[in-house]
Amino acid sequence: MFDILYPWIKAIHLTAVIFWMAGLLYLPRLFVYHSAAEIGGELETQMEEAEVRLLRIIMNPAMIVAFILGLTLLLVYPQPISIWVKAILAFGLIGYHGFLAKTRKEFLNGGRPRSEKFFRVINEVPPIITIIIVILAIVKPF
Repeated sequence: MFDILYPWIKAIHLTAVIFWMAGLLYLPRLFVYHSAAEIGGELETQMEEAEVRLLRIIMNPAMIVAFILGLTLLLVYPQPISIWVKAILAFGLIGYHGFLAKTRKEFLNGGRPRSEKFFRVINEVPPIITIIIVILAIVKPF
């Protein structure tokens, strides 16, 4: 039974990860524009709406699906040790997601929690972790 479901679970998991990663890459870019926007201005309002939609409609559901199915794959199907390292890195991305959600709330309170440069730099975190995760999942170096 599980052998039949395995490719479907993996496919849905990977799709959810792609949607989640798109959000993790895009939200800091919105924060760059939000940081530069005039407080109370039209651009700030647009950024707030875009940030909320991105988190609620795409990122949060995708993260939850990716997490549940990833955990299912990890616990139900035999995996190499390298996948456990991948799981630890994925938990790091969950923490990063939480940081972005908290930052969005700081913006909604009228603040400018960090500089544009900060958001440009942290936007490099998900791609680096993703490269490592993909290598661990595909190459299985250990």
